[in-house]
Amino acid sequence: MAVIAIGLIRLRNLFAVVMLSGIYSLLAAFLYVIMDAVDVAFTEAAVGAGIATVLMLATLALTGTEEKPSRHTNWVSLAIVLVTGAALIYGTLDMPAYGDPEAPAQQHVAPRYLNESGKEVGPPNVVTSVLASYRGFDTLGEVFVIFTAAAGVMVLIGRSRRRRAVQNFTDSSEDRWSDTMGAKPVLRVLAKLIIPLIMLFGLYVQFHGDFGPGGGFQAGVIFASAFILYGLIFGADMARRVVPAWLTRLGLAVGVLLYAGTGVLGLILGGNYLNYSVLAKNPLSGQHWGIFTIELGVGITVAASMITIFFTFARLLPLDPKGEGPAEHREEKAE
Repeated sequence: MAVIAIGLIRLRNLFAVVMLSGIYSLLAAFLYVIMDAVDVAFTEAAVGAGIATVLMLATLALTGTEEKPSRHTNWVSLAIVLVTGAALIYGTLDMPAYGDPEAPAQQHVAPRYLNESGKEVGPPNVVTSVLASYRGFDTLGEVFVIFTAAAGVMVLIGRSRRRRAVQNFTDSSEDRWSDTMGAKPVLRVLAKLIIPLIMLFGLYVQFHGDFGPGGGFQAGVIFASAFILYGLIFGADMARRVVPAWLTRLGLAVGVLLYAGTGVLGLILGGNYLNYSVLAKNPLSGQHWGIFTIELGVGITVAASMITIFFTFARLLPLDPKGEGPAEHREEKAE
């Protein structure tokens, strides 16, 4: 990972940088698995090595593949980076060693959750208990951040002048993709085989998150990756027929409201906000139904956000049969 990081700094070819970034994220996912953080590894592999790589490649299609070399060295910025890095390294010198059983986290926080979460919350997966119940407010904030990201992308580039110009480009989706991935029979056949398995695995991760690694965040990204793969192989227009824009926007709102509404329901039933124990006569059953509902809201929000962001970028990148890009690009090239 350190070698790849150095390569990212040194390379000027942005396509190679994006590919190395994906490899870096994949290695990070392997590292998380080794550290028994499988929940984080799911997300890192799907987002960092998968969806983020696709979005960065789409960005390169709108800009360029070569970084212009700087004509001067900014010594002030270099000094700030070195001082900040030295301060961060100095701050880690008195931290306990990795895996030290005498570390404060192992003496106070971890035993509390490991020993008491089964009695107070119920799910065997302690990570789910922490994220969905103990840290319910924080997770709700993360869901709002994802919702805001998707809304921001739609506002900033979804209705831009560039998009309106692209919409005037009337070639069909199949024509635009005929000379790209959609024309490869092997890719089309493999995609039809893999996409249902990806969606099934996403559902498994969603509904098995109480008992093993997974949950709404991981399931939402995995589920969205199936539609993104479909869009890459068969064209964004074809994928939009399967998942129309109104459906993803509805999913954005429904997911957030489902999470926040579960907390409001707890207030109505006489409990605290996001306290699920009052949702049923048995507190553990209430915790179970509350976690199930908010995890479903998280999964819907994350999946809708990823799909929305991808298709918003895809609208800017319709390819003609010669691969020259949107109509306005051809006009600029002619001028």
